[in-house]
Amino acid sequence: MLNTILTYTYNTSTSGQGLSPAMIIIMLVACVIGIAANWKIFTKAGEPGWACIVPIYSSYVLFKIVYGNGIKFLLLLVPILNSITAIMLYVRLGQRFGKGVGFILGLLFLTPIFLLILAFDDSYYQGPDTQSFI
Repeated sequence: MLNTILTYTYNTSTSGQGLSPAMIIIMLVACVIGIAANWKIFTKAGEPGWACIVPIYSSYVLFKIVYGNGIKFLLLLVPILNSITAIMLYVRLGQRFGKGVGFILGLLFLTPIFLLILAFDDSYYQGPDTQSFI
């Protein structure tokens, strides 16, 4: 009778884990570009640009820009309604800057690119939408 001894080898090396330096640089550049776009959008709307880097306050200010009432950002805490609210936020953001349907669809599906375009084009802020609930 042959006794078989099973041995297991565990690999404890950390190679292949984590982010490469190039990926970290790409992510940092993307963050800086996103902050610059939001900063410019906030200043175009007459709000302080630094507000875009404060986590919860930035949502409050964005809703204030779009709806005139920043407290509506609390709708993002309601399940299911938060998805509808986020979509309507970008639709109305495009409308507040005088953009058409094509641009608004781009804002919904390619948000980072169209936020950059919105930030650095010659559009101007037309005021908040105080008539709507969502």
